[in-house]
Amino acid sequence: MRDISALLNPEGRNFVSLKKQHVSMSMQEKQDLIIIGGGPIGLACGLEARRAELNYLIIEKGCLVNSIYHYPANMTFFSTSELLEIGGIPFVSNNPKPTRPEALEYYRRVAVTGQLRLHLFERVDRIEKAEDGYSVITEKAAYPTTAVIIATGFYDIPVKLNIPGEALPKVRHYYDEPHFYAMQKVIVAGANNSAADAALETWRKGAEVTMVIRGEGIGPRVKYWKKPDIENRIKEGSIKAYFNSRLTAIREKEVDLMTPDGPLTLPNDYVIAMTGYQPDFSFLEKTGISLSEDSKRCPAYNPETMETNLKHIYLAGVVCGGMETHVWFIENSRVHAQKIIRQIINERAAAAGAPS
Repeated sequence: MRDISALLNPEGRNFVSLKKQHVSMSMQEKQDLIIIGGGPIGLACGLEARRAELNYLIIEKGCLVNSIYHYPANMTFFSTSELLEIGGIPFVSNNPKPTRPEALEYYRRVAVTGQLRLHLFERVDRIEKAEDGYSVITEKAAYPTTAVIIATGFYDIPVKLNIPGEALPKVRHYYDEPHFYAMQKVIVAGANNSAADAALETWRKGAEVTMVIRGEGIGPRVKYWKKPDIENRIKEGSIKAYFNSRLTAIREKEVDLMTPDGPLTLPNDYVIAMTGYQPDFSFLEKTGISLSEDSKRCPAYNPETMETNLKHIYLAGVVCGGMETHVWFIENSRVHAQKIIRQIINERAAAAGAPS
């Protein structure tokens, strides 16, 4: 396997080219393809589009790979580095399972090395139908395009508890690092990876940790090296856990629970609500993409081409799963980029009367 350093420009000229591309794109010429989302799958789509010599642009509302940037500082991926690779560019990490900083560095280098055309910190407001395609409307400009890929992920909108007090500053739907919670009484709501990480890390930094879990135990998808750790801490009593329970109210210095034994009030300083996240369904609906009527809210798309019920609007990545955010990952959705670009090229060839 090649070392990724061999693919880089040591003089940093690619940074200059990225800036020049951003300036040229301000002309708002029509694109073959607009990619909404600058995460790993959006970048993978950009790499495929560039190889196919399509005129494309990636638009990202935050920083590069914004979701990964907001992951917990000490997070280790469940997947190996090989499974997180995109565009055939090797991901070399110190250990088989890379860390968040290693992933940030890898995807940054991919973007620079691939000379990807990116507009960062530019939020897409809506997609409008145009006479010969679509217009992608952002807070800064309108971009005419023939096709659109929506690769917006799911990490931006937390699943709310919908209880009194959830808007208090002490309630956190994102967890970063543990030191802040030292010597505090912390409630962690949830039973999956994020909840297990938050509970273990804050407890090890001296927090008094209580987990509130709706089900009967720790989630089955918790990383195999974390699951026995959190279960043993609960078993020995280091971390208190209330199973088959839920938060019912939050106040400045205490919380209310409903447990199998009845209501309970506990003293509390902070609530870390690791209750999951969801795609931006309102954006999909506003665009005109059909969603299933069940609780999964899966968007309509052709799994062979990734095209939605709207012609030339495609989905890529975890957004395809609706509320089932555990179905799609980088490793099994990076192929979406290849499917979509192949479909676009085939359609162009057919329209030109050439064999695909």
